Amino acid sequence: MTTPLLGRFASAHLDAATGDLIARIARSLVAIRTRGGGGSGTIWLADGLIVTNHHVVPGDYAEVVTWDDRSYQGRVVARDAASDLAALRIDASGLEALEAGDSAGLKPGHVVFAIGNPWGIRGSVTAGIVLSRAGAVVENNVPIERAIRADLRLAPGNSGGPLVDAEGRVVGINSMIAGGLAVAVPSATVVRFLEGALDSEPGVLGLHLQPVEVPEATAASFQIPESAALMLTEVEPGSPAEAAGLLPGDLLLGFAGGKRGARAAAEKLGTMRAGKPVRLVLLRAGELREAEATPRSDIKA
Repeated sequence: MTTPLLGRFASAHLDAATGDLIARIARSLVAIRTRGGGGSGTIWLADGLIVTNHHVVPGDYAEVVTWDDRSYQGRVVARDAASDLAALRIDASGLEALEAGDSAGLKPGHVVFAIGNPWGIRGSVTAGIVLSRAGAVVENNVPIERAIRADLRLAPGNSGGPLVDAEGRVVGINSMIAGGLAVAVPSATVVRFLEGALDSEPGVLGLHLQPVEVPEATAASFQIPESAALMLTEVEPGSPAEAAGLLPGDLLLGFAGGKRGARAAAEKLGTMRAGKPVRLVLLRAGELREAEATPRSDIKA
């Protein structure tokens, strides 16, 4: 039987160990800021590879702020709407990456921690237990296969931050709330995504985008699913987008020959490869038009 004195000692020791663990995890958390909002990101590799959610970074670029307030321009190098994942690169040194854990080994009752930037509050932590490794979860039209569900309290801004086990290993990327439960993309899915997505050089157009709601009448006239499109908020100087005549305020509806809508357009943006021309379908001042652009591997503003 534990005496009260020993109990207090054990509790204090546990609190200190947990505090040290969270402090270490926090150094691998970044804040991601875009014109339309932002969220969190997880340093996956110390060479500057950041993992976040697809829905956090709708454009080619985002501001990435490290735990010690260093700010970088992050370039999206891969994205996959189906798994709600995206990867960015920043030119930085002295980064601390988390060790990838075994998400397949998670069982109901395992303790997990989520750290992120909910409502812009940097480095907030919440703890809970794993409830299940479920089948596909669909929330806000984002399907996640074999998602991790946990009784964690997440809020806007947590998306893209790490879900870690009691040893401080990242076992998932926090994505959303569904049915009142936290939903995270398993680390095994992240590993597969990175292995496939980084094999070839991605292409970017030099766009900053923000999801917007389209009036119902406009959506009906131009066959825009879910009344949602991507609005151009900025066009990078000297970029393929500028060369193609794209302007801030244009609505990107999709790509020629493909589906329309914000989700379809974002999926296509994530599959572009450098040097392979694409035709964008745009809405400008109520008129439908197309523009051809050739993505580049990198753009310097």
